[in-house]
Amino acid sequence: MSAGWAGGAVRAVGLVRRRAGRAGARRVAAAGSVAGALAALRGGPYGHAAAAATVAEAQRLVAGTVLWHLRVLAGWLPRDGVRTLRTLAAAFELANIAEHLRALTTDAPAAYFRMGALATAWPRLAETRTPDRLRAALAVSPWADPGDRPDIVRTLRYRYVAWLASVPAPAPAWAAAATALLVAGDRFAGGRVPPRRTVTALLGPAANDAASLPDLAAALPRAARWALADVATPDDLWRAEGRWWTRLDHDGRALLATAGLGPNAALGAAALLAADAWRVRAALTAASGGPTALTTYDLLVNDAPTTTRGAPDAA
Repeated sequence: MSAGWAGGAVRAVGLVRRRAGRAGARRVAAAGSVAGALAALRGGPYGHAAAAATVAEAQRLVAGTVLWHLRVLAGWLPRDGVRTLRTLAAAFELANIAEHLRALTTDAPAAYFRMGALATAWPRLAETRTPDRLRAALAVSPWADPGDRPDIVRTLRYRYVAWLASVPAPAPAWAAAATALLVAGDRFAGGRVPPRRTVTALLGPAANDAASLPDLAAALPRAARWALADVATPDDLWRAEGRWWTRLDHDGRALLATAGLGPNAALGAAALLAADAWRVRAALTAASGGPTALTTYDLLVNDAPTTTRGAPDAA
């Protein structure tokens, strides 16, 4: 094992300790007001978000903390590890692309994540000044041509999950489940047709022809079937999203528990940090919605995934 992997594993363990944890996130959710939720962030790993003016701004700052940790971790890893983190961090670049397109079409101010060395194509994309030039820049980047403007972001979401499937296990299972959620939302909630080739590659051809959510769940490969278990209508998809993040958290614990000083430590840490930030972002939403929202939050974050063995539940 190279010194880079060993150093990265040590750094990964240190970064994972900088989480709010389930208890910390629920304190934010139970604060009862936006001001109380922001105050609950102080002194924790997302303390800088306490000064945010809105829930949306705080959520963005919480998410940005994950990207910053990935950038720090990348500085300790060998080339293969950096490549894995760059693939994971492409989710932030996708968020930047969506924000940039919104700014170009509405003249609204934009706030972007700082990608640093984990950028895939962002510096060039950020220089574009019209939607057509953004699409042209995407076409000559690893993202490739996304097609018509109204579908740019949706198309790139499928590109991202296809990239995620190239990351070492268990990321291909995360990618398959995420694809299932995208297909379910597009087909049965949005009335849209997903990109057939990507769906076939990640889920198999039968997933393209499912006539209902239960049919789609039955058509999924075994590694992804848990994502839509017991999901009968589009109204249930929010629970499925929570299950996906809970699975990410469980798998991250398992990876970190068995990684030693190997490469799985970085992937496990990235999963745990991302899941923690998702819980805190959901908690901020719940805090602004009253008691009913708190109950919804508890259902969202406690929807158990299929059993995964790993490290015991920590913070």
